[in-house]
Amino acid sequence: MHAIKVLGLSTLFPNAAQPRHGIFLLHRLAHLAQVDGIRLRMVAPVPWFPWSNPAFGRYAMYARVPRRSEQRGIEVLHPRYPVLPKLGMTIAPALLAAALLPKLLAMRRAGFDFDVIDSYYLYPDGVAAALLGAWLNRPVLLTAFGTDVSLVPRHAAARAQIRWAVARAAGVTAVCQALKDGLVEAGAAAGKVQVILHGVDQDLFSPPADRMALRRRLGFDRPTLISAGHLIARKGHDLLIAALPELPGTDLVIAGDGPEEAALRQLTVRLGVAGRVRFQGHVEQAQLPALIGAADALVLCSDREGIANVLMEAMACGTPVAATPVWGSPEVVTAPQAGILLRDRSAGAVVEGVRRLLANLPDRAATRRYGERFAWSDTAARHAALIRRAAGTAP
Repeated sequence: MHAIKVLGLSTLFPNAAQPRHGIFLLHRLAHLAQVDGIRLRMVAPVPWFPWSNPAFGRYAMYARVPRRSEQRGIEVLHPRYPVLPKLGMTIAPALLAAALLPKLLAMRRAGFDFDVIDSYYLYPDGVAAALLGAWLNRPVLLTAFGTDVSLVPRHAAARAQIRWAVARAAGVTAVCQALKDGLVEAGAAAGKVQVILHGVDQDLFSPPADRMALRRRLGFDRPTLISAGHLIARKGHDLLIAALPELPGTDLVIAGDGPEEAALRQLTVRLGVAGRVRFQGHVEQAQLPALIGAADALVLCSDREGIANVLMEAMACGTPVAATPVWGSPEVVTAPQAGILLRDRSAGAVVEGVRRLLANLPDRAATRRYGERFAWSDTAARHAALIRRAAGTAP
């Protein structure tokens, strides 16, 4: 079989300074790289900034990213590109594409003459990829994740550029049907967009061998909920905290860090539930399955999610979920053994939903069996078929 050289392109990819940034994409591409006949190299650009002194905050972090790395067997380049905030979103894709062009030409001269550009996140990444594909005469695949459909298209310039990129692409994938519907509503041809759900590492995220012993070790001696994710407003941790006064005898573990932590802690004090809320801070992915597996349920109160990997990770651990009915979540929670969808995004809905779920918890082995349907190997196989088609080698 002729090996297809694939150039992955996304700014949403982990690096040494941001090890959690787009970690799900690393999992997805690591499985894609294992598909027979696929040779993958990754370009994960970071914004240019000249100084690495921590006094410059998050911008200094970009300066500390190495120029190249290897992650799970994938060679990754981290070229720099200019970001000009005051000029807004209009020229971001062109700036990114122009910065990457010399790097890609050098890559081709060095022997990796890629057959396909495989880009993740539509804006600016996907539009930049479409520009590079036009300049280098290479087919381009685009993948939509979530906010690139739900938020970015509200900007007229971005919306027009995304429409152009989608029309030019050899294929487009979305991680849930709701995102495909959003793209079609924005002008994409329905036949151009294919839904490919994300998967989960079924070995890492698995039921604990002795759940009761694990609960004792973690101090989970009452019904315990877990909420996992960055501590930002759109994740809705505050709604779950606000529900706790109406859920007496129930504890909450919050796994994650972020700018809302101080406000969330203050909220627990104001509502008199501080003694029932445990802030775990950042939890490495290797330690997350234990927390999820020991909990009675995972609750996700996001206001938008393309596809929430944490829902599938919970199910793989045998832990049922309660989730707001937004974007891709209704496509993941489709049966009682998976958990429930909340009626809406409110503290009252959390109270009602959690009460209903805890009163009739599904068998955890059944929840695990349901979660096994979400496998990265399936995601990779379906995406590899699109790559072969784009490269002109599909049967």
